[in-house]
Amino acid sequence: MIIQGRLADIDGVKKAQLRVDEGRIVEVGTGLGDPDHVFSDDCLIFSGFGDVHVHARQDPSGKECHKEEFATAAAAAIHGGVVHIADMPNNPDAPVDEAAYARKEALVPDDCPVGFTFYAGIGPGTKPLERKVPYKAYMGPSIGQLFFRTQAQLDETLADYSGKYIAFHCEDPELLASYSSEGTHEQKRPPICEVTAVRFAIEMIKKHRFHGHVAHLSVGEALPYIYVAKAMGLPITTEVTPHHLFFDQAGITPENRTFMQMNPPLRTRADRETLLEGLRDGMIDMLATDHAPHLLEEKARGISGQPHLDTYGPFVTWLLLEKGFTPERIAMICSAKPGAFYSRYHEGTLGHLLPEHDATFTVLNLARPTTVERGDIRSKCGWSPFEGVTFPGSVEAVFVQGNRITS
Repeated sequence: MIIQGRLADIDGVKKAQLRVDEGRIVEVGTGLGDPDHVFSDDCLIFSGFGDVHVHARQDPSGKECHKEEFATAAAAAIHGGVVHIADMPNNPDAPVDEAAYARKEALVPDDCPVGFTFYAGIGPGTKPLERKVPYKAYMGPSIGQLFFRTQAQLDETLADYSGKYIAFHCEDPELLASYSSEGTHEQKRPPICEVTAVRFAIEMIKKHRFHGHVAHLSVGEALPYIYVAKAMGLPITTEVTPHHLFFDQAGITPENRTFMQMNPPLRTRADRETLLEGLRDGMIDMLATDHAPHLLEEKARGISGQPHLDTYGPFVTWLLLEKGFTPERIAMICSAKPGAFYSRYHEGTLGHLLPEHDATFTVLNLARPTTVERGDIRSKCGWSPFEGVTFPGSVEAVFVQGNRITS
């Protein structure tokens, strides 16, 4: 099979062909033969997008399957141009040991087109699994019961995780407790809670020698600490979400307050602009959704999180066409770095349009706008915070191991 169009990777954009055989790219060039799929110059072909931060809700307990299941999360992902996702461990039956991890992993449907990676949970007194997996540590309370109550408790537990990959929800538990009587959700979780936690995570990376990943960065004030840590050569990466790049506190109203509630909360316009700059200039490593589906009636009662898998690709076109991101930068934050994460834990190689890489692609159309409508949402929760928003482009197609599964 031959695919022809504008290929976007971290080293630039070129009009060329991809020859695919048995699910892998075998050749990249021009004049390879008559193409089976041709995409116009309005389109960009990327190595398949990945999302390293998703709450797909399903676990062996089944207690949250009314919000989302692996099959519906996969449908939402493909709809948004995402071909692999990493699921978080704050489930009722949390995957904190070998048996619980295997029980959860076994629930993925055999015919699922999306690649799943599962984080193992780190909680007070847990130990690393024997198999190679990524880990998630919740420094303080968010959603679920898997979290730490003190920095000392976390420090003691992390001593056993040298050499591992650990993603952190960075909000200091003791500071959160001290602000718990404040009025609004944003006041209960102020920026100092996140900045303090980011600084502590960096201390833990130094002390215990693991790869640390700062999840859903929301405060511009934390970026200089990450910059210094990277300059020192520490193994640290970070991500930012669509909601922290698109929304801010100025848009919160009494009518939408609970629907704009998440952890960490929305910040100021200045924070939002700083995060956009950090993602654009390379200081922030990945775009990740923190896809957190809840039913509308649950959101109305006040629970944190928003669904974002369905709109990942259209949101990326907003970055490209309205926020000054180059195709090369999108290839880095949506394909290359998430692909490198995925390839740590699975057979195959994702992230680039190169021979011997998986023939898994996301094709964006930059000339066909997308207006987000509730009826189009594939996530089981059935809504999007972007309803009514028109993004400047759309997902044209998705290929998984050489098979075109959308058009």
